[in-house]
Amino acid sequence: MLTIYGVYRSRATRPLWLAEELDIPFRHVPVIQAYRLPDPMAPDAPVNTLSPEFRSVNPMTMIPSMDDDGFVLHESLAISLYLAKKYGGEIGPKSIEEEALMIQWSLFAATGIETNALKIQSSNLETEQGKADIEVCARSLKRPFDALEEHLKAGGYLVGDRFTVADINVAEIVRYAQGYSPLFEGRPALKAWIEKCQARPGFKAMWEKRMAEPA
Repeated sequence: MLTIYGVYRSRATRPLWLAEELDIPFRHVPVIQAYRLPDPMAPDAPVNTLSPEFRSVNPMTMIPSMDDDGFVLHESLAISLYLAKKYGGEIGPKSIEEEALMIQWSLFAATGIETNALKIQSSNLETEQGKADIEVCARSLKRPFDALEEHLKAGGYLVGDRFTVADINVAEIVRYAQGYSPLFEGRPALKAWIEKCQARPGFKAMWEKRMAEPA
């Protein structure tokens, strides 16, 4: 049976959303990030990334991790791409070329978008420093967001003119910047795409569980 380790308030949302889309049975083990706990090694601490039981799964002490009938894999993008290829149907690749494109877009978002998008999410627009930080990050995101806008104008999705794991991986990274509306107001294709992705029942099911977790 498939087991996914990691709380919903983490990068685990990527494989957890995919599992909802695929409608495959899986066991969820809510491992929390150690940095969120005052004392992760306390006897009454919840299972976290430094707990011995999780370190036996992932000695890198990061979430998410996956165990698929004995095959253990780490890193959210790798897990999602693996699950899509094994179980995915329309969500997974239909050719080696599509697989390469799904990897390409996932890595593009991880390397070119995620750092600045996370900074936008964590910055406070109510402070001058927060506003300044967001403006710097927004300028850095112009090039990758323009590239997404141009690509999405053509087919509406990232690969194969259909919703795939590439859309899940990239949408969950772009989401970090979604609170800063100017990045989307001038990019209608990008805005329509992420709204379309987040309107899917799989995303809504994942998001409901995420919101039920303590912040």
